[in-house]
Amino acid sequence: MPLLAKRKPSRPGHVAIVSVLGVLTFVFLIPLIFILVNSFKGKFYISNSPFSLPGGKTFAGLDNYATGLSLSGFARAIGWSFFITAASVVVIVFFCAMTAYYITRVKNKFTSILYYMFAFSMVAPFQMVMFPTVKVADLLGLATPWGMVVLYLGFGAGLSVFLFSGFVKSIPLEIEEAAYIDGCSPLQNYFTIVMPLLKPTAITVAILNTMWVWNDFLLPNLVIGQNEKYRTIPIVIQSLVGTNGNRDMGAEMAVLVMAIVPIIVFYLTCQKYIIEGVAAGAVKG
Repeated sequence: MPLLAKRKPSRPGHVAIVSVLGVLTFVFLIPLIFILVNSFKGKFYISNSPFSLPGGKTFAGLDNYATGLSLSGFARAIGWSFFITAASVVVIVFFCAMTAYYITRVKNKFTSILYYMFAFSMVAPFQMVMFPTVKVADLLGLATPWGMVVLYLGFGAGLSVFLFSGFVKSIPLEIEEAAYIDGCSPLQNYFTIVMPLLKPTAITVAILNTMWVWNDFLLPNLVIGQNEKYRTIPIVIQSLVGTNGNRDMGAEMAVLVMAIVPIIVFYLTCQKYIIEGVAAGAVKG
């Protein structure tokens, strides 16, 4: 019977890193656990004992979830959140990929300025353009779910173009030249040769923007928050706070869980593509 290989002792540095990451994971999970636990408590017991487990008279079962689902406009908000998120992600991926390809392959002063403008948009704080954005949205009639898609394209283009550009630089020109020799037009070359190669980065861009748009509160609240017909999930959750500060904490926690769970499941399912896409975009230019 062959001797079992001895396991190498863990290095102190490795143990320290794992310990720190474990502590950080626990710290980040605390708010989620807090929300989940309190979503099963009666609303009168959350404030008195927020960190205790539900049980006995404090246990409300699924009443909070039933209350949350019965809220006026919540079902409609789910539909608008899905529409705005899906449409915005599709538009961002489609247009930003083409923009990044043009910027990378066409070298002139215009494309260089355009690239640095996209890069600058990533560091410019939203508060700096918040009020002008709302004013322009009102003037152009963008205070609708369809208008939100246009606004998200503008705000999401900076990071998306940056990621796509990094990957396009790693695609050998010889592949495209061979396609041109075989008779491909520029559009055929892009959609049949380049776009399939962009798949890892496209998935990464789609995942990052999905999490951002789905959870975003400030932009929808500023642009369409006054129109109850077009409210998204974060705005409906905020509306649970009464005008005098009164709030149904139980229903609020339950609605938060229903809003968080889909995006967590989506992220856990697709997280490996984020790592693959970022690593692919980090290849030499």
